[in-house]
Amino acid sequence: MTTIELRPDQPFDLDLTLACGQAFRWEKADGWWRGVAEGRAVRIRQDANRLTFEGADEGFVRDYFRLDQDLPAILSSIDRDPAIGAAIRECRGLRLVRQTPWECLVSYICATNTNIPAVKRRAALMAERYGEPVDGPSGRAYAFPEPEVLAGVPHGELWDCKLGYRTGYVREAAGYAAEHPDWAERVAALPFEEARQALMQLKGVGPKAADCVLLFAFGFFEAFPVDVWIRRIVGETYLPDLGGKNCTPAEYERIRRFSRDYFGEYAGYAQEYLYCARGPARRPQ
Repeated sequence: MTTIELRPDQPFDLDLTLACGQAFRWEKADGWWRGVAEGRAVRIRQDANRLTFEGADEGFVRDYFRLDQDLPAILSSIDRDPAIGAAIRECRGLRLVRQTPWECLVSYICATNTNIPAVKRRAALMAERYGEPVDGPSGRAYAFPEPEVLAGVPHGELWDCKLGYRTGYVREAAGYAAEHPDWAERVAALPFEEARQALMQLKGVGPKAADCVLLFAFGFFEAFPVDVWIRRIVGETYLPDLGGKNCTPAEYERIRRFSRDYFGEYAGYAQEYLYCARGPARRPQ
């Protein structure tokens, strides 16, 4: 067991961070979060200002959870009005994790028109069937399969991972990533808007998926993914003239550009806090 004593001036809430829907390979049971990240099977829990964990070293945990990021400064920069202020107070300590680009890309291709439990099932099935086994503190787990592995899986077999119409998108993305192993480095080196357009060249990657991947894997904190909840919140709080219930491409563009201008370079943190605070905080027991 390894422990980290958290700085009192740098809040961190493990439950909110892992329950808010940004990552899909974590589950909580008996007070412990268990997950697989970057090929590591990790078990971690928080007791007040202490993190206790197995399966990874301190450097990995600090990097994955961005514990060295100045969260109070970020939250201060986005605290522009009573609505976001209330979200910050309710969800203070939520941090954006640093996900692996490939797994994050596939996860959000699988997240279109569905819910979080379904995405978790799809990711788990792909890992269990095609990922490398990893021995961890909670027993056998499976790393997320590499692009060249998924690219070689027959369509029908990958379909059995409950991907549905997304099967072809995942296979095509896998083929592209296997053929261009430096794809993530190239995306990371681009300015935000160019990186966004590069991801959207892949079939199955629309504006929301691209924004999620840029925010959660590449650290483009200005990204502002818009789903039905965020559209509702922004419409009720900031842009009351939004029409209808469906988010058209023009509305999506308007919302994300407004949010980037209004909240600044950490608009993605504002998005996640508004999303987290949309209802009762989801804290697994």
